[in-house]
Amino acid sequence: MQNQLKRFSRTEQVPIVLYLIRWFTVALFIGALVGSCSAFFLWALDLATDYREDNLWIIALLPLSGLIIGLLYHYYGQDVVGGNNQILEEFYNPSKVIPLKMAPFVLFGTVATHLFGGSAGREGTAVQMGGAIADQFTRLFGFKRRDRRILLTMGVAAGFASVFGTPLAGAVFALEVLIVGRMRYEAILPSFLAAVLADYFCNLWGTPHTVYSIAEVPEMNVLNVLYTAAAGIAFALAALTFSKATHFSTATFNRLLAWPPLRPVVGGAVIALIVWAMGSTRYIGLGIPVILESFDQQVNSYDFILKIAFTAFTLGAGFKGGEVTPLFFIGATLGSALFGVIPLPIGLLAGMGFVAVFAGATNTPIACTLMGIELFGIESGVFIAIACVVAYLFSGHTGIYGAQVVGSPKHQLFLRNKSKSIKEI
Repeated sequence: MQNQLKRFSRTEQVPIVLYLIRWFTVALFIGALVGSCSAFFLWALDLATDYREDNLWIIALLPLSGLIIGLLYHYYGQDVVGGNNQILEEFYNPSKVIPLKMAPFVLFGTVATHLFGGSAGREGTAVQMGGAIADQFTRLFGFKRRDRRILLTMGVAAGFASVFGTPLAGAVFALEVLIVGRMRYEAILPSFLAAVLADYFCNLWGTPHTVYSIAEVPEMNVLNVLYTAAAGIAFALAALTFSKATHFSTATFNRLLAWPPLRPVVGGAVIALIVWAMGSTRYIGLGIPVILESFDQQVNSYDFILKIAFTAFTLGAGFKGGEVTPLFFIGATLGSALFGVIPLPIGLLAGMGFVAVFAGATNTPIACTLMGIELFGIESGVFIAIACVVAYLFSGHTGIYGAQVVGSPKHQLFLRNKSKSIKEI
């Protein structure tokens, strides 16, 4: 082994320089394109959200927008309807380049979902746009199967990093989400380059990201570790509930309504009626104001439950968007509600929930820890890490991505399930 390492050490530096130049060039193109698309997407989402809040009557048109989205995908988007799971499946078993139309289709579908009052996020859209754009370089540069996997990783990293303004988390998320329990280090340099450059180009357009802060962080001691672990278990159960509810909602709509375009019509009508009956838009859209509120004051104990229901129903009906921002909402409001039970600062509980529920639902504890540090500062890093790891473990072998493959089980009880998908387990 030592002789082999010595042989490599004498010959690998020059090829590494060429490797760096090659992937930096590709990352520059991907970062510029994906970062710019994310900037436009964030601008369009803000515009749609503001218009909806100023013209609440438009929520009555949610069934019509659902019909348009459903017809668009049914007749023209069958080859891109798989969304995030399609990108994962192409990574595991590369067959054909993802059609570029996935990007505009999901962009239109997500903006329309938010404009007319659906409850969805933005991560799925950014990841799909990034994956579709990056995969086009497969043909352009004649990349082989191994390099195509790196391209898809770069696309996911670029989309995630630029839409949330978290380049470190975006890079690690792309490496971590593809195979549960394992990270593919051959893509570590391209992934980081794409994430950093995409975030840079997104910021060049002057696109603002929401600023979060944790006002108070207590000292770390044994008791606070136990409190944090207890909160992590609660966050894990919320992540598990969200994943199960989303899969159940999708399966139910598929079973009851055989014609796909009809699903968002029915789902949109139900959501519009519920919003009208409640007289509140608190649980639709991204929910950023409620998330910010959670860091400063204790919110309703049922806020996270209603957000789970609204989002699972929206996505199950076939509307477009991501799950991550709703997961932020669920985690932050649950953390805020726990303030009366767990004696930790309310901002810290909301911040831990913000990323820990996400960690449990996507099986990415390291990326979520980095996201928490990037968003809230290093002072809360240890608390966030414990909450994310506990949520990851206690959420079990579930997740929002049914195609996600388990490369290494979370504990030895499930070694027999090695290499199976989340859906199979």
